[in-house]
Amino acid sequence: MSAEFRYAKPEDLQAIVQTYNSTIPSRMVTADLEPVTVESRQHWFNAHSPDKRPVWIISFKGRYAGWMSFSSFYGRPAYNGTAELSIYLETDLRGKGLGREALNKALSEARSLRIENVLGFIFGHNKPSLDLFYKAGFERWGCLPGVADMAGEKRDLLILGKKL
Repeated sequence: MSAEFRYAKPEDLQAIVQTYNSTIPSRMVTADLEPVTVESRQHWFNAHSPDKRPVWIISFKGRYAGWMSFSSFYGRPAYNGTAELSIYLETDLRGKGLGREALNKALSEARSLRIENVLGFIFGHNKPSLDLFYKAGFERWGCLPGVADMAGEKRDLLILGKKL
């Protein structure tokens, strides 16, 4: 594998939304139950910046493969050193090692962004993502039992963390 990464541009938001929406039907990755729109994600995108909370576009073999981002945790200044990491890949490229490359890239960039703690918010039934983060040295820092109602099924949300 050899993924390439670049900072997302406004014109990438359509692809970002499409990739995100592709995960909704599985009920394994996001708590959104209906597709989101580019317009509804504009504020989220604008809240990111390459120097503090970047969104990266992931490419593989010259094609768009997905995206990843750091997002601020809890929105208060005392938590500026903590960020949530999200990784979303195109359906046909999941499970092929790109997630590991993306996670390693994010961790290697975190210190220069003044991030000391990286969090992953992952559903308890999302074994592939849990395995990815655990193999990278993340630990279980918390569990919110049954907080997500995924079409009638209550799901746990695990908080995984890693101190850098």
